[in-house]
Amino acid sequence: MSLRINTNISSLNALRNLQMTDDRMSKVTTRLSTGLRINSAGDDPAGMVISEGMRSQINGIQQAVRNAQDAINMTKTAEGALDEVQGLLRNLRALAIHSANTGVVDANQLRANQSAYRNAIDSINRIADHTQWGTKKLLNGAAGMSIGTTRPDLVSGVYLGNSLGGEVVADGPISIQRVTAATQATTGALSTTFADSSASVTAGNVVINGVTIQATANDTVSSLVAKINGRAADTGVTAQITGSGPVQVSLTATRYGSNSSIQFAESGNILNGGTTANASNGVDAVFNVTAQKVGGGTATSVFTGGQGPGIDGLTLSSQDGGRLNLSTAGNAETALTVIGTAKVGTMRFQIGPNSEQSASFNMPSIAADKLGTGAYSTESLATVDLTSGPGAEKAINIIDAAINELSMLRGDLGSFQANFLESTMRSLNVAQENMSASESAIRDADIAAEMTEFTKVQILRQSGMSVLAQANQMQQSVLSLLQGG
Repeated sequence: MSLRINTNISSLNALRNLQMTDDRMSKVTTRLSTGLRINSAGDDPAGMVISEGMRSQINGIQQAVRNAQDAINMTKTAEGALDEVQGLLRNLRALAIHSANTGVVDANQLRANQSAYRNAIDSINRIADHTQWGTKKLLNGAAGMSIGTTRPDLVSGVYLGNSLGGEVVADGPISIQRVTAATQATTGALSTTFADSSASVTAGNVVINGVTIQATANDTVSSLVAKINGRAADTGVTAQITGSGPVQVSLTATRYGSNSSIQFAESGNILNGGTTANASNGVDAVFNVTAQKVGGGTATSVFTGGQGPGIDGLTLSSQDGGRLNLSTAGNAETALTVIGTAKVGTMRFQIGPNSEQSASFNMPSIAADKLGTGAYSTESLATVDLTSGPGAEKAINIIDAAINELSMLRGDLGSFQANFLESTMRSLNVAQENMSASESAIRDADIAAEMTEFTKVQILRQSGMSVLAQANQMQQSVLSLLQGG
């Protein structure tokens, strides 16, 4: 047995264990106060990653459920309007049957029936034009639009909303024609010349858009260009070797348009004679987009790139909310080119937590000139004439065709609501419940287990304090030895 004054190993050991106990006490207290087992990434790195992914999915599912509920409410709004139109059609059919009874009715009654018929048709057209969900019209054929892209080599996406240049878009081709091509910012050939691409460069630093790239004495023109291109994601700039001997280096922005630029500086004569080089910003693309419009003819709107911070010159938008994403090949196209086909009346609902989890429903126009068209060629509800017996007979068939069309539309809408939207909501709610349970098992604290741990750590802490006090007292025995001497 040895006794020392300066170093009390027993006390240090007790102190170390007491500190570990304090750390455990801090963690268990945090878990009890927050109710979470994972309060920081250090508590369970793998569990935190899994939990965050699940939380993202849970939030997405919750929003998808709300989306589905909004879609149900929208379809109910449309279905209520369709029910009212069917009521009007039943009344119109009664008028047509009354007008067909030419053995009894006279010319005045026929004219009165025709007047009543026209009033009802005006009401149908009003319902078709005024039925809205917020500001979105539902029954005039402009409830939505899907565009099938036929030239993915030229455009990666196109969205037109419900109108183009103030005109309501109809089914038909979508065309683009270039007005101004987008360009990239470029410095052109920098001033320093080299014998060839394997020539050595001066050691130093080049700074491109605030990013420093080191050129060493071992670098050649080719290796320095490779270094610059390796940092293109940070600088937004690539380098190219121009010429075949002598050669120079030029810089080009990776993005098109006015929101990209190049600021170049260097220490020493590396690429530009020791001077700075600032390139003018690129030019944004300008294209005309043309579509068919309701009533015949075409509608055209100007789409311009770079409209907003960070948006490149190949991402174009119009004043009425349209958007066009061009490829570099599309930017080079000069002729009037059909790039897709519009299908109007298609409403798209995002009813899943991830991309490509959507559903569509076609909501056609129910205006009078669009109903009953299947009974006779060139005839519709809008052309019915009840002032004669033959006209009334024809009207009965036209109105029956219109009633059948609306019945089928209401049936499809009701089936979409009940068998798709409502079913999807139930499925999503079950998925949310089970995913929430899984996320809770990973992230939430088991309070019973934590209280057990808290009690144990509390006892260890108290005993540790007591043992530390005893260990500090052990050195008092040294005084006994000194006094005995």
